[in-house]
Amino acid sequence: MKDLSRWAWNEPPAARGGRRRFATWATVRCVTALLAFAALVAGCSRPAAPRPERPRRPAADDGQSAAPAPRGTIGVSLLTLDNPFFKVIGDAITATARKSGYEAQILSGDKDVAKQGNQVKDFIVRRVAAIVLSPCDSKAIGPVIAEANAAGIPVFTVDIPYRGGDAKVVTQVASDNFGGGREAAAAMIEALGSGGGKVAILHFKQAESCLLRVAGFREAVEAHNKDLPAGTAAIEIVAELEAGGARDMGYKAAEDVLQAHADLRGIFAINDPSALGAVGALEKAGKAAQVVVVGFDGQPEGKEAIRAGAIYADPIQFPARMGEEIVAAIVRHSKGEELPAETLIPTRLYRKADAEDDPDLR
Repeated sequence: MKDLSRWAWNEPPAARGGRRRFATWATVRCVTALLAFAALVAGCSRPAAPRPERPRRPAADDGQSAAPAPRGTIGVSLLTLDNPFFKVIGDAITATARKSGYEAQILSGDKDVAKQGNQVKDFIVRRVAAIVLSPCDSKAIGPVIAEANAAGIPVFTVDIPYRGGDAKVVTQVASDNFGGGREAAAAMIEALGSGGGKVAILHFKQAESCLLRVAGFREAVEAHNKDLPAGTAAIEIVAELEAGGARDMGYKAAEDVLQAHADLRGIFAINDPSALGAVGALEKAGKAAQVVVVGFDGQPEGKEAIRAGAIYADPIQFPARMGEEIVAAIVRHSKGEELPAETLIPTRLYRKADAEDDPDLR
């Protein structure tokens, strides 16, 4: 076998130089090709340049302003949501708050001051922007309102006021309950006429608003009795029973008073649910024609009963307006405005003729 290495080393110098130049040139071409390939690969993997965004046409002005910037949450605890009256207040607060940039959380105190107190404590922990209450007890709710005061959270009341002295409420929005009680007495006097007679009151003493209604009713009846014309009999308030502001309790209370006073001529119930309960008891006893019922509120079912003649009249309230007014008060307070201690919304006496012309009942 030939010794190739020896052959290589014995190669003439000129030949070896040519081979070296060839190898150098081949190497350069190889490296160049590799670099070109790498550039090609890099170019393929490079993300495409973003397309210029197409100009957008301005949105048409629909006449509505943009939604207000968020202001926080309004924590609301109402006496009970079983009563449609408070449901209307809650719905009005929710809708009006949204327009003003707030969210509202509506809770039912279920007529339980301890439960309502816990709800307020939770609002405080959550650092709500404001608290709205229809107190389950107008005095016992004071300590937890004081806790909200200490936390710097403003407290407002709607429909039912706070009557304690150990805490601060910014303002109260409510019906003129005392004036409404006087209107209820005017309706009872009108219905009983010159014959007068015995009257019972179905109460809910836990609520300050109901205490005011009964006080107004009693004052107007007493004034009527003092100035009776000849041949007119007095109206005698013979009983005041707890009816809880509820239909079932109103039914039971009316049954009890009918047993005690078979010659009863009238019942004043502090709200529509208890008035409707009394109507049921009167119908069962066969005394619907003998006893006049005057309610309070002006809820749809109460108005229907007035149109049917089962309830004589109601001083009607405006719960939606209460909800709107309380949110307006919160907004004004947030701007540093001074507010009155109380804003009272007058009631209006609503009779059968009003119900027959009421478009909402058609």
